[in-house]
Amino acid sequence: MTVRFLDPRGKIGTPIEPYTLRADWSAGAPAVGLLANGFPDSVNFLTEIGEVLAVEVPGIRTVLWNKGDASSIASDEMLTTIAGEVQAVIAAYGH
Repeated sequence: MTVRFLDPRGKIGTPIEPYTLRADWSAGAPAVGLLANGFPDSVNFLTEIGEVLAVEVPGIRTVLWNKGDASSIASDEMLTTIAGEVQAVIAAYGH
């Protein structure tokens, strides 16, 4: 009996573009925002991420924000505050 493997991946229809944005860390360890989406445990998850970052990137400062409502987008006011305080943001889902 012959086994036939079917690869479920589709063909890539657009060229892959490398991610080139980078945070400027030339002045030392950065401030990184942690943006929770409001689902249960999203804050807990990002708190753990912040603790790991503190070990992996000595001197890093993390700031946690909670969108509070997973069904809405972050407000312009929140985004402006975040952009003014940190050099990079990790947004995450919890559930």
